[in-house]
Parts: sequence; structure tokens; C-alpha cells
Amino acid sequence: MKIFPNPVLTRDQAAAALDTAVALVRQNLPLFTEHCQNHSSVNDIYPPCENNQWTCGFWPGEIWLAYERTGDEAFKTAALKLADSFSYRIEQKIDVDHHDMGFLYSPSCVAAWKLAGSETGRRAALMAADQLCTRFQEKGSFFQAWGALGAPDNYRFIIDCLLNMPLLYWAGETIGDPRYAELARRHVATCLAHSIRPDGSTYHTFFMDPVTGEPVRGATCQGYKDDSCWARGQAWGVYGVALSYTYTRRPEYLDAFRRVLSYYLERLPQDMVPYWDMIFTDGDEEPRDSSSASIAACGLLEAAKFVSPEESEAYRTLAAQMLFSIADKYAVQEGPAGIGLVRHGTYSKKSPYNTCTPEGVDECVSWGDYFYMEALTRFLTDWQLYW
Repeated sequence: MKIFPNPVLTRDQAAAALDTAVALVRQNLPLFTEHCQNHSSVNDIYPPCENNQWTCGFWPGEIWLAYERTGDEAFKTAALKLADSFSYRIEQKIDVDHHDMGFLYSPSCVAAWKLAGSETGRRAALMAADQLCTRFQEKGSFFQAWGALGAPDNYRFIIDCLLNMPLLYWAGETIGDPRYAELARRHVATCLAHSIRPDGSTYHTFFMDPVTGEPVRGATCQGYKDDSCWARGQAWGVYGVALSYTYTRRPEYLDAFRRVLSYYLERLPQDMVPYWDMIFTDGDEEPRDSSSASIAACGLLEAAKFVSPEESEAYRTLAAQMLFSIADKYAVQEGPAGIGLVRHGTYSKKSPYNTCTPEGVDECVSWGDYFYMEALTRFLTDWQLYW
């Protein structure tokens, strides 16, 4: 495992960084309680949006983390109001025909149930888990990411979906139904078999044959090209596999974690915050994706619970180095209402070889803000998962 000589975040620095983030969340409550926060900022300021994006769950997650840090009822009140919005969204089936139910409902509604005993949150999250189950494809054993179910041009899964599996583990544990975890197990097995290349890098998307269920090919949507390695996808792999290990203790998940982590570390630039695709490194004039560093730090801190003391200490040190870099060079310290928490994220950058819509390049991104706060909270406390 690669060792870095970088500075390590101290507990005092982490506490100060989290308090700064909480102050910015408090400042933004009037803008984003009746509305949701757009997926990415424009000149570092988030526009409001309706509750219809796949990213809308991250802002409520930030509010719950702020509530955990402070105990301030104003945060709880705002987060519960947003939980009502998420309940309405799943009841009315508003833009839920995709796989991102975990991203939407774990940090918003599972958190509401765990922290405030919200029956609305519990019910909405269980409905979201059932909605996710409708995306499962028996031929190939995976959750189809997007598009009409069974459509040949969208018969695929994506590495991101690993973060949606904890919603299923939680649902199964909550109502005592093993069906949810079994579908998650089958999807993760398919993902680990096909999304991870021999060198530990990952494909963003992977197509399956809709007739036979056999693997067809790996591809990208948001990475630079099909055979490169999209940084956020690699980070989803690091954290997502760690979360599945938490729920199942399957040793092959921990093996996969080490493989994807090793590749991720080897491709990091000096400050440990990756460029948007890991084909790029120090000296390349490309945007960073600070969100990937926070996601990977969360994965490291989760996996550190389950390995030997020596390996655990190495993981915690790496996470602390990543967080030091983000807090020191990327985190917002102050600004007007609507400002994000962490600059230099990349949502979707167009290349000559990908199919994405360019937006949110070198901006704050909502999941980057959320996972930064989660990583700091993990660093400081024995945090109870929203995932």
C-alpha cells in the first residue's frame, strides 16, 4: 500500500473544520428547507431546485450531520420537513425510475428514522427500497441503472450502485425480510466480477446481454474514456465495497476493497485529491474532483473498523491526510448564502470519448459537501451509519 509523507489532520483541526461546515449549513437553511439543493453549484453558489434530482438526499444528510454535531433543534426541524418532501416524492413516484434510491433515501429518511424516530422517514425509506427492487434484472443478476427496464441500450449497471445497496441491507434488517439482502448480494457479486479490472481499476458502467445475462463490455459515461478510470467511480468502489463488508462480513468484499484502494492510492497526485479521471495526475491541466477524496476517506474509516490494528492505523492515517488536504486547500471558510462547503468538485466533464452532459465542472457538488462532513464526523466520533 502506497505511503504518503503528507500532513495528518488533528482532532482539533477536524473539529474546527466540521464546525465551519456546520456554520455554512446553518446559513443555507433558509434557502434549502422549502426547496432542495441543486446537484452542483454555479460559481460556488447552489441554485435551489425541486425534489426531483438523484442528488437531493445529500443536503438533508448535511443537516442531520449538523444536528448530530450541535443538538440544535433548528437542524432537526428542517431535516424532518425535508423528510416529508421525500415521503411525498416516493409516494407519487416523482423521478424514481432509476437505481439511486440509496443516495436519495439513506441520508435523508433512514437518518430521520435513526436520529429522530421518524415513522415518515422509515416508511418512505422502505418504499424506496421496494422501488429499487423493481430495477433488479434476473438475467445477469444486477440492478439496472437507468432507462426503460430491459432496454438493450441500457441493460447495464454502474459502480455507483454499490452505495445504494445499504438501503436494502437496512430494509431487510428493519422488517426481517432476507429478500432485500439477497438481491444486494447478487448485485454486488456481479459488480465485483465485472466492474473491477485485473489491475484494480474500475469501469463506470458495465453492459450485460439482455437475452442471456452474460457480460458484454465495460464502458464509461462520465469518465474520460472506456479504458480509463473515472475518479469518483473508483471512490464509489472503495466506499461501496467497505459498506457491503460491514453488513455481510464476506471476505471477498474486503479483498476487493484492498484491490480498488491500492489502485486509487497509486494514481493520486501529491496532495491526495484526484483529478476527475485517474488517467490524469500531477502536471496535467485538468479539473480535480475533491468529492472523490472525501468519499474514499469515508471508505477508509469504515474499513478501519474491521482489519488488524496495523492496517486500521494505516487506513486512518490515509483518511486523515486526505482530510487535511481538503480542509486546508479545498474547503470553503465563508461566503454568501447558498455557497457550498468544498470547492473543486467535478460532476460531469465532457471528453472526446464519453457520453456525459457537461455540468458542475470545478464547482461545489452536493455529495462532496455531504461526504466531507461525514468523513469529519467519522474521524471525531463512533458514528452510526445513515447507510
